[in-house]
Amino acid sequence: MSQVTTIHRRPTVVFVGGGPRTVGLLERFAASAGELLDDGQVEIHVVDPFPAGGGRIWRREQSRLLWMNSMTSDVTIFTDESVECEGPIRPGPDLATWVAGAGATILERAGIEQPGPMDFPPRLVQAEYLSWVWERVVRDLPATVTTHLERAVELTPDQRVILASGHEIQADLVVLALGYLDRLPTASETAWAARASEAGLTYIPPGYTADVDLGGLQPRERVIVRGFGQAFIDLMVLLTEARGGWYDEHDGLLTYHPSGAEPILYVGSRRGVPYHAKLGYTVAGTKPVPTRYLTKDALDALGDGVLDFDRQIQPLIDKELAFAHYQQLFTAHPERTRWEWTLFRDVLDRSLPDAPDFVAAVETAVPDPLDRFVRSAVDRPLHGRFFEDWYTFEQFLTELIETDLLRRANPEYSADLAVFNALLSVYSVLSVAITEGRLSDEDRVRRVETEWHGFFSFVASGPPPRRLEELLALHRAGIVRFAGPDLEVAIDNDHFVAQSPAVPGKIQARAFVEARLPRPDVLAATDPLLRGLLADGTLAADELFATDGTSLGGGQLKADAQSRAIRADGSVHPRLFLLGPSVSGSAGSSGFSRPHFNGPGFRQNDAVARNLLTLLAPAVRKEERHAS
Repeated sequence: MSQVTTIHRRPTVVFVGGGPRTVGLLERFAASAGELLDDGQVEIHVVDPFPAGGGRIWRREQSRLLWMNSMTSDVTIFTDESVECEGPIRPGPDLATWVAGAGATILERAGIEQPGPMDFPPRLVQAEYLSWVWERVVRDLPATVTTHLERAVELTPDQRVILASGHEIQADLVVLALGYLDRLPTASETAWAARASEAGLTYIPPGYTADVDLGGLQPRERVIVRGFGQAFIDLMVLLTEARGGWYDEHDGLLTYHPSGAEPILYVGSRRGVPYHAKLGYTVAGTKPVPTRYLTKDALDALGDGVLDFDRQIQPLIDKELAFAHYQQLFTAHPERTRWEWTLFRDVLDRSLPDAPDFVAAVETAVPDPLDRFVRSAVDRPLHGRFFEDWYTFEQFLTELIETDLLRRANPEYSADLAVFNALLSVYSVLSVAITEGRLSDEDRVRRVETEWHGFFSFVASGPPPRRLEELLALHRAGIVRFAGPDLEVAIDNDHFVAQSPAVPGKIQARAFVEARLPRPDVLAATDPLLRGLLADGTLAADELFATDGTSLGGGQLKADAQSRAIRADGSVHPRLFLLGPSVSGSAGSSGFSRPHFNGPGFRQNDAVARNLLTLLAPAVRKEERHAS
C-alpha cells in the first residue's frame, strides 16, 4: 500500500505598505522574474489599509482641489533607458503619456479634466495613474497577488505577519515600505494642546494636511498659521475653495469670491515668505550634472571621520550652486555679462562665493543685481528688514510674490533652473555622505534634515504658479494676511498672540495651526508594527543627541547597503527589507521620478527586487511524492 504526501508551499513575500514604492519594486520584480525565478509561482501579499497603487498619500478619496506640485510631464514610475540597473528595462508611459493615451478614458469616466504635459494636475490624476500601473504590474507578475485592506500589527520571529483582524500570513521574505509615518506629539505639542484646551482655544499641531480635521476653524474668525510651504497651500485650498468660494479672471487679474465660510488666515514662518513657485518652463540641456566641487573625492580629501558641515561642507555647496547659476548665465545669456565665462570660472575655481576677489568679480562681470546669486539672500529674502507698519510690509511681500511669479515663468532667467538641477545633484552627494557616516548626528538633523532640506524645499519644491496667484487673490479679498518672518506664537490669557520682529504690533486669534509636516522620528512613530519591532530589537534606530546632550529625537531605521534591516545587536536580518523616507540610505522615497533622470529609487528598487528573487529561487518547491 502506498501513501502520497504533499509537501508544498509556495514561497511567500509580504509587502507592508501598498503605495508607489511597493508598486515600483514589484514592477522590477516582474521584469527580472523570468531570469532569476526558474519556474513555479510565488505568493505575494500586500498589506495596507488604503488601496494598493496610490496608498495613503495618493488615494482616490481626497479632495479633487488638491494638486501635485510636479508637472504632468515630470512624473513616471517606470524605468527608461537612463536607469542604470541590472534588470531589464521595461518602459511604460510617464504620467503625461498616460494622460494622453490609456488614461484619457479613465479620467473622463472619473469626471477629471485631462491635464496637459505642462500642467500641475490634481492629485486624483496621480491616484488613477498609480491604480492603472498597479493593475498592469499585477498582470505581469508570475505570482498570486492578494491585497489586505488593513494594518499589519506584528511580525513574529518565525516571519508570521499578523494583521489587525488576527489573520496571519507565513512569509519567507518581508518588505516594509511604510511611507509617511504618523508620530506621537512632541512634548511641546502636547503642552500646546493642553494649554489651548484649558483656554478654550483651537490648536492644530503639525500633520499631513489632507488628513487633518479643520472643522474647528470657524467662518470669519482669525487663525494664526505658522508655515508657508506646501502644507499651508493645501490648508489655504481646503479653507477657501473647499468651503464654497470661487475664482474668476478678468484682464489677467484673478479675483476670489468668498462664500462667507472662510476663516481669516494670518500666515507667517521663519522666512515669512511663501515657497518659490515651480518653474514654468524647460530649457534644453539643463539637467542635473555631476557636481564639480562637492564630490566624494573632495570630501575624502578633507580627511577621515566626521566632517564639520558649516566649515567644510556648506562652502562647497555654496560654490556648487554659484557655479551652476553663473555657468548658465554666461553661456546662455552672454549679453548680460562683461567677461568670458572661462575667466569668471577660474576666479570661482580658486575662491569661494563670499571671498572678496569673487565678490569683486561678480560686481564687475555681472552688472544687473537680478542676475547675481547669493545663497544667503535667496534663503532669507527678508533678513535684516524692518517695516514701519503692516501695510508697508504686506505691500512689499505682495510685490515680492508678483516678481517671483514673473521670474519663474521667464526662461531669460534660466540660471534659476540650473540652480534647481544643481540642488538635486548636491542632494545625491549629501545622501552618500550621510550613509557613510561623514556627518555628526547633530549636523545631519539640524543642518541637513532641517536647514538644508528647508532651503531645498523653499527653492525647488514650491507650489504651482497658479497657487501663488490664488494666494494674492485671497490677500486682495482679505482672506489671507501676511504675519511676517521669524513668527513667534504664545498664549496670553484666552488668546493666541503672534508677533514678528520685522513688523510692529501683535496678532490675536483664538485658533493656531502649525502648517507643516512633523519631523520624521521613527522612535515616536505610532505604527504598532514598527513599535513592536523596535521594542524587541528586530529593528534598530538611533536616538540622537546634540553635543550639549540635548535630545534630537529618533533617527531613521537602520538598513545595510542591500536595504536589509539591521537589528539592535548590529546583525543583519537576511529576510526583512526596509525602504522609504524613514530608512537610512533609502533612495527615491516618493516612489516615482522625473523621466530620463536615472532615478535613484528605481536603481534601488531593481537591486532589491533581484535580491528578493535570488532568495526565493531555492525555496520554490515542487510537489514531492513518497511511497511506502
